Amino acid sequence: MSSNGLKVREGAWSGGDTPLARRVARPMVQFLAQETASGILLLLATAAALIWANSAFSDSYHHFWETEIEFAIGSWHPFDHGGHGLSLELLVNDALMVLFFFVVGLEIKTELAVGDLSNPRDAALPAIAALGGMIVPASLFALLNLGGDGFGGWGIPMATDIAFAVGVLALLGPRIPQRLKLFLLALAIADDIGAIAVIAIFYSSGLDFTWLAVAVGGVLLTVAMKRYRVWFTPIYVIVGFFVWYATFRSGVHATIAGVVMGMLAPATPLLGQRRFENLEDVFSGEHHDLGAAVNDARWKLREQVPVTSRLIALLVPWTSFVIIPIFALANAGVTLTSEKIDGALGSRLTLGVIVGLVIGKPLGIFVATLFATRFTSAELPEGMTNTHVFGAGAVAGIGFTVALFISDLAFEDEALADEATMGILVASLLATIVGFAVLRRLPMPTPAPDFDEIKA
Repeated sequence: MSSNGLKVREGAWSGGDTPLARRVARPMVQFLAQETASGILLLLATAAALIWANSAFSDSYHHFWETEIEFAIGSWHPFDHGGHGLSLELLVNDALMVLFFFVVGLEIKTELAVGDLSNPRDAALPAIAALGGMIVPASLFALLNLGGDGFGGWGIPMATDIAFAVGVLALLGPRIPQRLKLFLLALAIADDIGAIAVIAIFYSSGLDFTWLAVAVGGVLLTVAMKRYRVWFTPIYVIVGFFVWYATFRSGVHATIAGVVMGMLAPATPLLGQRRFENLEDVFSGEHHDLGAAVNDARWKLREQVPVTSRLIALLVPWTSFVIIPIFALANAGVTLTSEKIDGALGSRLTLGVIVGLVIGKPLGIFVATLFATRFTSAELPEGMTNTHVFGAGAVAGIGFTVALFISDLAFEDEALADEATMGILVASLLATIVGFAVLRRLPMPTPAPDFDEIKA
């Protein structure tokens, strides 16, 4: 998972000696740079949604997110949605979340090109584990909801929330070996690939093949531009917007466009990994003015970093600290009346989500990993045990963000959606407790001996 890319910069206001910079700006920047920060903000946004939806102002919560935004060019309404304008909730779920899934696509591309999934041997174990962690929860949910109105939500317990999962591991600090973090991240990336495929295949409806052909044409145009080394970013932004819009109108969920465009971004730098020329050579070369030399140096430095890495560094702070909390605020506000709570307690849908995420997820990951290590050439990373795998599987049961997203796609009925949301909230809390408890009991990993000790 990419870093948040936030730090105090020398010479900036936040790096100054004013009381506001020392007591507010620097602590805030340091907090946002922590792995747990995005998970904490997501938790706060969820709590805010629940409080708002159950306060004296609960009606305003639903009225606010159901507010329709009208876009029109003459008599043309480009974002007409089922005869209605685009509500704020749909704007968040179908537009803002595209950036989140675009970042997911960038991270998948990075992992497949140069990361833990680039080597088939290294990728095999987390990929098999992720497969087990999708099949078993979905199967348990389907068995519990067979013939019921909630059966369509079978994809909900397949999801893993990377932000929360990484946050739990970060809270455990040095007790968690680095190999386990990498295993969980690779597993979560493979899980994302599966969830995206499920959304694209099973949660798209009423396909308009004309618009779908336009979207595919935009993707092919992007591939052609890459092939001919078109490197002007604004062109890709424009094409990407039209791919998103065509996907939105086609009936395939619009976030799939974000994933596809993210996976098309180059994961290798334009100028390769060669060493940059001495700055003295750049500034004393063919340029006759300092401005041109600086621009040339900036371009050469930038193009030695892959586009995927640059975009991840640019967008992750926005997706982690703005878009995902807004998504939680818009989707987690369930009104917890006694009638709804009683209904959820007796609901096969709620039970299916909880059983799928809390029991099915760790069981599927553990069994699949055990099968892979026994019957294939895959091996557990050094320093990891089966207990580590089970603990990671429990943490992977925190399905929150993507689970809520799939629930929104699966159910138009408000009662079913509320039952699913309550199941997701309870399951994510239980998965956090179970995963933390299992991993907390593990012994501290033995530190590697330093060079002086080996030499002695």
